[in-house]
Amino acid sequence: MKKAFVSLLAAAVVLLQAADASAYIGLCCGKCGGNMPLNILGGGVPETNEFRFKVGPMFMRMDGLRDGTDRLDADDLLGMPVMMGMPTGRYMAVPTGMDMTMVNMAAGFSFTDDFFGGIMFMWRRNDMDMEFNSMMKSMTGKDGFTMESEGMADTMVMAKYRLHADDPLVPTSQVSLLLGLSLPTGSINELNRTHPVATRRAELLPYSMQLGSGTFDPKVGILYQGSSSPLWWGANLIYTARFYDNSRDWRLGDELTLDLYAMYQLRYDLVAQLQLGGRSWGGIRGEMDSVASGASGRATQGDPTSPYATPLYDPDNYGGNKVSVTAGLQWQPFPLQIVEIDFGVPVYQDLNGPQMEEDYRVMFTWYLELPTPSSIRYMGGERQGAARLGF
Repeated sequence: MKKAFVSLLAAAVVLLQAADASAYIGLCCGKCGGNMPLNILGGGVPETNEFRFKVGPMFMRMDGLRDGTDRLDADDLLGMPVMMGMPTGRYMAVPTGMDMTMVNMAAGFSFTDDFFGGIMFMWRRNDMDMEFNSMMKSMTGKDGFTMESEGMADTMVMAKYRLHADDPLVPTSQVSLLLGLSLPTGSINELNRTHPVATRRAELLPYSMQLGSGTFDPKVGILYQGSSSPLWWGANLIYTARFYDNSRDWRLGDELTLDLYAMYQLRYDLVAQLQLGGRSWGGIRGEMDSVASGASGRATQGDPTSPYATPLYDPDNYGGNKVSVTAGLQWQPFPLQIVEIDFGVPVYQDLNGPQMEEDYRVMFTWYLELPTPSSIRYMGGERQGAARLGF
């Protein structure tokens, strides 16, 4: 009788916990995914002794050109790069639009109340529309072409350590240190295979069309989170350093990002969020080889008499400052799972140009938490339920 009573009571506890899970696990949890937007680096830390998995496709549209804060028209830049041996500031081809699709796949584990480690893999596809000048249009019979690259991007390993919390279980104020290292798994040897002129197809694609940095890049950040139910807020400051040139004799610029966010719980399974994100990044240092064979010299897209046949190969046309606003929703369709969708637009862009400007981006994230038997949230059966009651 006692055994049957214990089993019944344990089952009731598990059912009650399961019933409460939709109101607690994830969105109302003080440590886990719901207290930070999942599209921000460092978001989604589960309870101790739990795994978490994230899959996050992102689509970004770039449309038009900008130099500083001024918009440019393609016709303002098209022309002959060199006249009578002198550079003209004109180009044989300029970008007019770009679509970038990226899919992030991440896994992590909370080893203690304060320490979390994870790894993130990335796949990326770039499609950039190019418009020709009149000479190239006459030579090829085309108005332009689309540059393409696709494949695995760089991989990141990261650790998050909580430095301070006003409460160890459900903190209303906490500060964490983020450490990461970007691994150069993305290719920097992608070729200009879609160019309508056959001789140009052996050239390397420009910097922005390559899939990785080609270097090991450390990251360090400070993350603050605060809450007063039903409102959460926070700030993330992250710096990425590039210390050396890659095998193609160039490196990306250093980068600093600042994300401010506020989240409001509309109901037990739905949270609205608003983000203000700032990004400042440096220009390219060094200069890539012009062709895949490794021949040294300026990256000229096939024209040795031209400093640059397109602004994409000029290292000075990279870097800038940008501020974006992003709005999103987190929804919990099932316990231990969160679905997030975000839409972001830039409100300020100051670019070292001419270079492409961002138009908008859409992000989707599916997040899953998986408790292990050592987790306080593990509901593995009768024995665990009874153990919680002291039997």
